[in-house]
Amino acid sequence: MHKSLLILTGHSKGLGRAILDIYLQKDEFEILAISRTKLGLNNPNLTEISIDFGDLDVLENELSGLFPSGDYEEIILINNAGWIGEIKPVGSLQVKNMRTQVNVNLLTPIYMTNAFVSAYKDSKARKIICNISSGAASKPVEGWSGYCSTKAAIAMFTKVAAKENNDSQFRFFSVAPGIVDTQMQEEIRHADELDFPQIERFKSYKENGDLSTPELVAAKISYLLGNENEFQEVIQDVRNFDLPS
Repeated sequence: MHKSLLILTGHSKGLGRAILDIYLQKDEFEILAISRTKLGLNNPNLTEISIDFGDLDVLENELSGLFPSGDYEEIILINNAGWIGEIKPVGSLQVKNMRTQVNVNLLTPIYMTNAFVSAYKDSKARKIICNISSGAASKPVEGWSGYCSTKAAIAMFTKVAAKENNDSQFRFFSVAPGIVDTQMQEEIRHADELDFPQIERFKSYKENGDLSTPELVAAKISYLLGNENEFQEVIQDVRNFDLPS
């Protein structure tokens, strides 16, 4: 019998894949991983589900049955799936892309968090919800209106949920992962300079080796969630703490 359960979204690449790899090494964890793309990994502790978070009809239909029941000591939800979206100024954005971005970055983690709290409110397990936000939640960046605003919204949603559950066994975190060397950064570096004035700064992060590896950031997130009593605030940034040596 697994003592712990991890539910992870966006596990097929980047930071999500690195988080998955860390928890696959923890034998006590049963893992439910949800992405548009399945990895097809052969691991008895892992169940993969394919859902396209850009189109929420499937998620709405499956939500009630997504969350396994069991006698767990610990249940963790990591809402990691995210999309940088179109890097263009306001006035040049496509409606369809804006809707997809809100679905992936904001409505998916809201739906998942709401269903998670509903499913496990009577469980005696230690329960943690970790929504992956961004430093962009509190800093306007030209060309990122959708990304900044959806990340700011999920950070505020997480703070409200934490306030509502102040006396319960739920812990809520909104975690900024810093600037991570993933496919998203590659997309950012290929933006049009007219749409994204800060492109040279983001190119220099890669050239100067200033990007964090997904593995390091995943290890820090795992440490935070495993030692949540050391972290009292809802809003966290992995750049603000080091792993113990």
